[in-house]
Amino acid sequence: MNEQDKKDMMEEFKKADGTKRLDMWDYACEQQVIWEKIINDMQNIAREQGVDKQLDKIIEEEMKKAEQA
Repeated sequence: MNEQDKKDMMEEFKKADGTKRLDMWDYACEQQVIWEKIINDMQNIAREQGVDKQLDKIIEEEMKKAEQA
């Protein structure tokens, strides 16, 4: 999802009724769970391959960038 998609979704959420908002909230939560599982699997693979420290550093840098955005 790119930045414009996020903005569009937030605008749609603001205008939606209660039922649609709940559906959108559920969708976002489902996506979060999916991505958390993907990230966990990626971290496990990185540890198995011995690149976990480098990956952890990259993740930390990306999280800082995301917080600044």
